[in-house]
Amino acid sequence: MVDLSADIELSKQPARVSAILAFARSNIFFVIAATVVAIFVLSAVFAPLVAPHPPLDQDMAAFMSPPLTENHLLGTDSFGRDLLSRTIYGARYALAIGFGAVLIGAMGGLIVGMAAGLSGGVTEWALMRFIDALLALPSLIMAIAFISILGQGVDKVILAVGVALIGPFSRTVRADVLQIKAQAFVEAAGLMGVKRLAIIWRHILPNVIFPLAVQATIRVSYAVLVSSGLSFLGIGVAPPTPDWGLMIAEGRSFVSFAPWIAGVPGTALAILLIALSIVGDGVREHFDPKLRKQG
Repeated sequence: MVDLSADIELSKQPARVSAILAFARSNIFFVIAATVVAIFVLSAVFAPLVAPHPPLDQDMAAFMSPPLTENHLLGTDSFGRDLLSRTIYGARYALAIGFGAVLIGAMGGLIVGMAAGLSGGVTEWALMRFIDALLALPSLIMAIAFISILGQGVDKVILAVGVALIGPFSRTVRADVLQIKAQAFVEAAGLMGVKRLAIIWRHILPNVIFPLAVQATIRVSYAVLVSSGLSFLGIGVAPPTPDWGLMIAEGRSFVSFAPWIAGVPGTALAILLIALSIVGDGVREHFDPKLRKQG
């Protein structure tokens, strides 16, 4: 008997390539934004190889040099540190905090939301009041409260922003769990004698994880913005760490005669936030089951 599986798989490849090209043509802004995010990620990962100078080295002979100066493409700050190098290294902290905080928030929201949606009764009421307490204050205010308790540092910012994001993720997961519980296939599995843990593992959890992942992609840009806001206020990452929010705060005193000090990290932050938002919206539009049903 002739095995045609390899030929069938090869015949599918042109169709896949055509589908990818069609998606790229119809979603040009998504592709551009994804490319920008990939550039930031690669720059952050390979920062020691890409950055022309160490981020903390001071060149007092090039004090507050404007962009396009020799040896300093984007100029230097008030301490003579190369802004391009500090901006590249700043991408490391921005992305690490953004993805780390979203991971903590999503995991915490998954646990609390699943417990609230599956328990019912007094337990659900207590968990929902806990979620309401987390949502009562904006995430930035909540993060400020946690930072004031935990102290400054990259790890503290990741934890503070992550805890502040547990509330929104919990409410999303609970709503999805309640919707899935009411589906006929879940009720049928229960009537057939399937154990509760097996129903949760096979039917409920897989249908919750994917929408949660979609929401997580949208929240990354928000986490980056909140973490930069904390550093700008002086309660996030401690100097001389090359954090974008901290760099903008350091440069605001020189805006009138050296705008590049705050403008370079501010531009990088704006570009990354816009790109992350476009990618998150694109993922949501194409992969969110609720939006696909409406379409």
